Amino acid sequence: MSDAGVVRAALEDAAALCRQVAAERSDIIVRAAEIVRDAIAHGRKVLVFGNGGSATDAQHFAAELVGRFTKERRAMAATALTADTAILTSVANDYGFAEVFARQIDALGREGDVAIGITTSGESASVNAAIERAKAGRLVTIGLTGRDGGQTGRLVDVHVNVPGSNTARIQEVHRAVLHVMCELIEA
Repeated sequence: MSDAGVVRAALEDAAALCRQVAAERSDIIVRAAEIVRDAIAHGRKVLVFGNGGSATDAQHFAAELVGRFTKERRAMAATALTADTAILTSVANDYGFAEVFARQIDALGREGDVAIGITTSGESASVNAAIERAKAGRLVTIGLTGRDGGQTGRLVDVHVNVPGSNTARIQEVHRAVLHVMCELIEA
């Protein structure tokens, strides 16, 4: 396949997966955005986390809420648990990597806050440990997953699944979902 053919195939695959999620998951995406919007309106915060590319998606989402997406408005209380390297490395060193987000949920999460875990496989030990800790602390949990949703999909209160098998395509759709959520939250 030519380079141009690779580009076309990748973009067509991403577009097809976006169309599938739009057709099958719009209501659950709206529900996830409503949960975040309602939590913020009631003085709660959003804690977002994931590994690798999902870590950067968590940071991007938190930045859109704290800064702005498309409108001037007050800052919203959100933080990415992926951003503080001192916390990540000290917790990983002292407790093991599976605890890097869970320990932060213990420190920062309060009943009624929202914990959002992002994982393309649904099987990330660090994401799932944090979701379990959040549920124990009575936070509302949202999961963005890929494939069949894995353990994360079974754990969370609200499951936004992107049913693809290619990690890059799942992440591309996750970014689109997060942007749409920002749009709904700001509205």
